[in-house]
Amino acid sequence: MAIIPTPQGTLNRIRASVIFSGFPSLSVTSSFLSKRGITATFSGKTTVFIDTMTGRVTSPEPYLSVMLTVHLIKSQYLANLYKNQWEFLSLLGDCVVRPDAATLQPYSFTNCAIEGPGNLDFSGADADFPVEIGGTYQVNSALFI
Repeated sequence: MAIIPTPQGTLNRIRASVIFSGFPSLSVTSSFLSKRGITATFSGKTTVFIDTMTGRVTSPEPYLSVMLTVHLIKSQYLANLYKNQWEFLSLLGDCVVRPDAATLQPYSFTNCAIEGPGNLDFSGADADFPVEIGGTYQVNSALFI
């Protein structure tokens, strides 16, 4: 019997973007990104398990923390706009992140703010200008019904 492989799909490295509704000038598309693109790191648990004498009780959490690292190109004006923003007021509000796979729906993050720059290399050999943006990712929406 022949095994028919499942199609693996395609990633589109220029699809990813970050769009800020309250700060459209800080929205990021592929032409502003270094090769490292955008990364999202989630922390926390969607469900906490509380031990009892005879088992475990589940307690779903309403949100996860997220840290976006947006790897801008420091030789473009958008990097300086971010620098000016964190120097003036780091609060950004809500954003939508479109991933690199068309099969994944966009992620909506709330209450975002610039936490700071990542490691900056001023040797003239690295174009990366990482900006770390913290926010909240709502999960377990059925809790609010």
